[in-house]
Amino acid sequence: MTQPRVKLGFEEASLRIPLNAIQPLREVSERVRQSVKYQQIAASIDEVGIIEPPVVIRDTVDHGRFHLLDGHLRVAITRERGATEMVCLVAIDDEAFTYNRRTNRIASIQEHRMILNAVRKGASEDRLARALNVNIANIRAKRNLLVGICPEVAALLADKHVPLNSFTELRFMKPVRQVAAAQLMIAMNKYSVSYAKSLVAATPDDQLVTTRKRRPRGLTDEQIALMQRESEDLDRDFHKIEARYGADNLDLVLAIGLVSRLLANARVVRHLATHHPHILQQFQKLETAQSEAA
Repeated sequence: MTQPRVKLGFEEASLRIPLNAIQPLREVSERVRQSVKYQQIAASIDEVGIIEPPVVIRDTVDHGRFHLLDGHLRVAITRERGATEMVCLVAIDDEAFTYNRRTNRIASIQEHRMILNAVRKGASEDRLARALNVNIANIRAKRNLLVGICPEVAALLADKHVPLNSFTELRFMKPVRQVAAAQLMIAMNKYSVSYAKSLVAATPDDQLVTTRKRRPRGLTDEQIALMQRESEDLDRDFHKIEARYGADNLDLVLAIGLVSRLLANARVVRHLATHHPHILQQFQKLETAQSEAA
């Protein structure tokens, strides 16, 4: 029996395209150019080059011009470096082509494992620091991220964006309390250092790895006891409202799904970019916000 052919999502060969022939779908703002993410991508490009080429699609009228679908930051950085052309993947105009795939920032524990793997393969700490645009102390902190963290917590936070110093706070707790604290972080979707410190402050002495309480400055024993009670009350209240939250969250997921399907259709995106750019911008912001919250 003849096997059905799978439609290609890209032209078979990548193409070196003049940058002045590539039309971005959105501008890279000055605020984005000053962001940590932008600086890290720039440092990575300087150190190891472009790993994943940007994705473009040919203009329906002028096939010598292209619309940029994915890789706006890479193209902007390449322009800044003074280059006049860039190797790109050329998408085929096909409704089934989902070029606008959802991307997430790498989670803290995933980054930790990536660094360990790179070190095992012989990458130096100095080169990793240059590629990630951080200092060597930061690389070492990420390498030792899970020292003192129990495996259950590592599994719970594996795909979460948790600040390095929040893990420092978790280390002050015994494993059982670490798990409870991680579950509270996930339930409240709060991973900040200040929240982690408040969880430590609300932890009874017998659940800390040291009998010496890490007390935030200026708090009395009575205030800490109050924080402990409020933490317990918060945990109970959260489970009470969980059922009501579910219905609203379902509606949101359905709405985001519809927006994602629209943005996955190259024809729809091109139409919106031409006739309703403000709607396209809001749709992209909505999907980006949902991706970052996921």
